[in-house]
Amino acid sequence: MEGGAPAGEQRDRETLGAVRSVVFKPSISLEEKRFPRVAGYDFNRGLDLLGLLDSMSSTGFQASNLGDAIEVVNQMIDWRLSHETPAEDCSEEERNPAYRESVGCKIFLGFTSNLVSSGIREIIRFLVQHQMVEVLVTTAGGIEEDLIKCLAPTYKGDFSLPGAYLRSKGLNRIGNLLVPNDNYCKFEDWIMPILDQMLLEQTTENTVWTPSKVIARLGKEINVESSYLYWAYKNGVSVYCPALTDGSLGDMLYCHSVRNPGLLVDIVQDIRAMNGEAIHVGPRKTGVIILGGGLPKHHICNANMFRNGADYAVYINTAQEFDGSDSGAQPDEAISWGKIKGSAKTIKISQFRNEKVVNKLQQWVWATDLKWL
Repeated sequence: MEGGAPAGEQRDRETLGAVRSVVFKPSISLEEKRFPRVAGYDFNRGLDLLGLLDSMSSTGFQASNLGDAIEVVNQMIDWRLSHETPAEDCSEEERNPAYRESVGCKIFLGFTSNLVSSGIREIIRFLVQHQMVEVLVTTAGGIEEDLIKCLAPTYKGDFSLPGAYLRSKGLNRIGNLLVPNDNYCKFEDWIMPILDQMLLEQTTENTVWTPSKVIARLGKEINVESSYLYWAYKNGVSVYCPALTDGSLGDMLYCHSVRNPGLLVDIVQDIRAMNGEAIHVGPRKTGVIILGGGLPKHHICNANMFRNGADYAVYINTAQEFDGSDSGAQPDEAISWGKIKGSAKTIKISQFRNEKVVNKLQQWVWATDLKWL
């Protein structure tokens, strides 16, 4: 081609132009209110724990889920009745600005026993000691492990230690933790006289024992400040365990019933009390924080069903939803049951993507007709 580029070169330029128009398709503008800029923590600022936690929401990947969970928990803590418009039929007290500012969210904390076996126990103790939660739900291990640690220590071992060898040495393994059999012997020596006294009070004073009343009594009797049950008793924090017999505590109740029969524990009164924790909150909101899954998770969510669902929910567990278990269920599944409100602020932290966040984003995309996402 005279006076210009060769025909092949011209075609290449035209092809490149067409490719660039596809590869470098113009971007739409992103609103930073919806899509924060990604940036991690700058350690030149020094080690600031609150600053580090705050940076999680903009770090990306799983850190963002943790940041979102922190935000939801902060919303639970910060909520006051004064943030809401008074209902037309509310009482004079509920219209009082000082009263409305004093009414906060009722927070339920559920956790599995392995957390008490580990060093998370001390975090739970801190929360209860400083009255940062109002209702606890755990398993039998979550009760007995707290008490046993007041009597004898748990040790760090290894996940690979062989069971047969440990059995021959009188050692029990919880993951990579070791609990000597002697700990349970000390627990038996401590608890049996208490159970005897409880039976006596049942017989002579017509005391009706429930799992939560048993737990409160044990918290009173242990009288050790490292125990979260001690602080729960002292601060009037309710602790529920509908499966109280599923552990060493159940073994102790069994042995006591053989030696000195007659002690009764009424679970019906406790389900009334637990559901009442959610039903009788009045104008308050409720928030649930579930560490792990299983019984504590369902017991808390089911109680909140009786008030048409919790207002905030944070799940932290490694279970997945594909086996249909309640442990792995996403918050959206609880919404279908009325255990969490459809308008609730929710998050689940696990190794899997957060379906709730994905669904919310898809709804926004569909609503704004952005087909690119």
